[in-house]
Amino acid sequence: MNERQKFGAVVLAVLMFLAGYLVGKNAEKLAGPPGDASPIKIGFIGPLSGDTANLGENMRLAVELARDEVNAAGGVKGRTLDVIFEDGKCDGKEAVNAGNKLLNIDKVTAIIGGVCSSETLAVAPLAEKAKVPLVSAASTNPKITTAGEYTFRFVPSDSFQGTFTADHFVNTLKKKKVAVMYCKSDYCVGIKDAFTKKFKELGGEVVAEEGFERDARDLRSQITKVKAAQPELVYFVSYTEGTIVGLKQMKELGVTAPVFGADAWDDPKIGKELKDKAHKAQYSLPANQSLPQEFVEAMEKRTGGKELVVYAPRAYDILKSLTEIMGQKGVGPENIKAGLSDLKDWKGIADTYSLDENGDVLSAEYVIKEFNKEGKAKEVK
Repeated sequence: MNERQKFGAVVLAVLMFLAGYLVGKNAEKLAGPPGDASPIKIGFIGPLSGDTANLGENMRLAVELARDEVNAAGGVKGRTLDVIFEDGKCDGKEAVNAGNKLLNIDKVTAIIGGVCSSETLAVAPLAEKAKVPLVSAASTNPKITTAGEYTFRFVPSDSFQGTFTADHFVNTLKKKKVAVMYCKSDYCVGIKDAFTKKFKELGGEVVAEEGFERDARDLRSQITKVKAAQPELVYFVSYTEGTIVGLKQMKELGVTAPVFGADAWDDPKIGKELKDKAHKAQYSLPANQSLPQEFVEAMEKRTGGKELVVYAPRAYDILKSLTEIMGQKGVGPENIKAGLSDLKDWKGIADTYSLDENGDVLSAEYVIKEFNKEGKAKEVK
């Protein structure tokens, strides 16, 4: 072999090596990186302390149950779920702190929450900027409808509850003169506005409208004005501690008109504290399906026998739906958003969910509960 032939052979060998290397790299690129086995991080924001902690804690346990069931079944494509719980304290500022941590430090794929409307409305802009889905099981303020394309909820808007309650007062209870007491929070104001608008449309008269700060513990001034207006019924929209104080003081001040509340009253602490002082007080709440016995028994173990709040199975449903969406469409936030945007007739344990273009449920049904002499809230048939 002469020098020219030797040189040609070397060049050919180099070219073959480079070709093989490039083909290998291209195949590696097409195959993608090795499978990610790290946990999938999901956030949760809700009141884990304060006057609505009973609601948040009940929901936290339901989400933990869903997480444990998913992980025991192999997770999502072999990846386990890691749910990071943050205390929003039913407060917008606290919820912002929680949201920033989950989005910027923990780098969650989605957030379940908030519980209170003030939490959800505060975190929604953060979720929108980060392009991470925010899904609430309990926030009902109508403003959430337009909070952003990454905000969804598995509970009906108060535009439904306000209409239901107004219609119930006028057409079922035959009450046309109503006094309204409400706490000054996004939840209470939202439902008060939805109710009063529909009630007046139906020919009802709001004879008094009294607001109070959410942390107020003396409502005698408002109650005195309500009593003086001589209503046929008092519509009292408040969170747990305000409800306990208000119903006690109404008894003390001799209010004889029936009292009706909204879904935030579905906290067992109210009846436990008030006993017979809550007797015959009623409230509306979203209708859940008959829950599977295995879910009820599993939650009894986790709560130590405490009653379930209406939102707990809906929080459970959110995590189960996110799991199914990730299994079908992929784990990324955009995949989850796409799955939620397309959600139609998804069967959970609490409800069957179809979401509209705003991330709201398309329809709603409500039931009414009444406190007995022992403070137990039972559904009115």
